[in-house]
Amino acid sequence: MAKVAFLGLGVMGYPMAGHLKTKGGHDVTVYNRTYAKAQKWADEFGGVAKETPREAAEGQDIVFACVGNDDDLRSVVLGVDGAFAGMQSGTVFVDHTTASADVARELYAAGNEQGIGFIDAPVSGGQAGAENGVLTVMCGGDEDVYALVEGAIDSFAKSCKLMGSSGAGQLTKMVNQICIAGLLQGLSEGMNFGMKAGLDMEKVIEVISKGAAGSWQMENRGSTMCQGEFDFGFAVDWMRKDLDICMGEAKNNGARIPVTAMIDQFYAQVQARGGNRWDTSSLIHLLAND
Repeated sequence: MAKVAFLGLGVMGYPMAGHLKTKGGHDVTVYNRTYAKAQKWADEFGGVAKETPREAAEGQDIVFACVGNDDDLRSVVLGVDGAFAGMQSGTVFVDHTTASADVARELYAAGNEQGIGFIDAPVSGGQAGAENGVLTVMCGGDEDVYALVEGAIDSFAKSCKLMGSSGAGQLTKMVNQICIAGLLQGLSEGMNFGMKAGLDMEKVIEVISKGAAGSWQMENRGSTMCQGEFDFGFAVDWMRKDLDICMGEAKNNGARIPVTAMIDQFYAQVQARGGNRWDTSSLIHLLAND
């Protein structure tokens, strides 16, 4: 057991904080920008709600966060009401936001000045993975600091691994998103081709998902893509935010990701059709409804 705080109770953070309490047995304090949601969580899980990140972080061994982007992260970490202002030397901040490697390194350095450990730990698995406590967590930071938090992270993870120094977790998440974007475009083209050819797509998916073309996306999204159902899952807006991070980092390191850049523009077209909150599998909508 540990005393922990969780900052950010969105579709990911709300259940993740819940698992820390119910599965991990930790003493959990929560903060959310909308206080009523933090109080709702506290009433549901038996934790404590606080009105600022600093108040939530005070007296905690580990402070977790899962917010929207780099600026959101800085706002809950830095400043007079930020988490770092309430944390003591020897404690650890774990960030599950999908953010840039630059902000991870920035906050790692700021934490070190106060004796606070910092682990960048973006997750994969989506809302369902968070709710079921089976997320994949990719971490960056110091080995001794990671060892202090790995057990707590296991409360909501099926896999958790230290990938390297500060920023390595975020860089690994970028690889993840680049791969998913390309996979979903290929899956969209394949499913659309099969429908245009008049095939029974349930049979097609059943057969090819057992071979080299198989993937999580095919097994979990293939049928809904063919049915034109997208009102669930990881939103297009979120994917575009992530791909923007990927493309920014690619400019820095010289990696060529031309297909990713093209798919990002396809997602822009989905947004133009009103699909901002559609699942990322909605790429097929551009092919099936041209």
